[in-house]
Amino acid sequence: MWATPDGERVLFVAGDEARRFVSAVYRFDRCVIGPLRVDRQPRALWVTIADRAVAVTTGQPRPILGPRPRFVTRYVEAPLARRLMGVEPYGVSPTGVREWYQARSWAPLVSAVATIEGTALGAMTSVDPPCRFGFSEPPRRPSLTEVRPKLHDPSGRLDLFAHSHRRDRGYRSRAMVARRPR
Repeated sequence: MWATPDGERVLFVAGDEARRFVSAVYRFDRCVIGPLRVDRQPRALWVTIADRAVAVTTGQPRPILGPRPRFVTRYVEAPLARRLMGVEPYGVSPTGVREWYQARSWAPLVSAVATIEGTALGAMTSVDPPCRFGFSEPPRRPSLTEVRPKLHDPSGRLDLFAHSHRRDRGYRSRAMVARRPR
């Protein structure tokens, strides 16, 4: 997800299947499909997609709780995350999908460089103004958080998509599509 200074929300994805899945959960003003490259080391991450590149270096990653029930995320983690980081780990997307963002690790960013068409975007700063991504807004303080989303779609669209995608491609999504909300 990318937010432009004028408020446009853009989804950058590697393929149409990813675009369809993510667009079934979130709404974007525009979607761009392009080649994606991700390189990761323990304290660094490089992402290149379409005409954009981002490189970050992190401080020491801090592990967060392992697997846990969704109710812990909603009723215990959410108030803490809201107060400490200004983020919402539970919410309902614009398409009606209930989401639990379970953080696995967190690391502060030490440095970051982002470019569009080779032109640097400037120094790393806090996220201000907000990106307008809804409850999945990033924290103001630049950081890298490993998150495992758990999803529940009462309409059943995500279940149908995930089922047909796994069957056709032999692929297992990293996002868990929840059967029963808690």
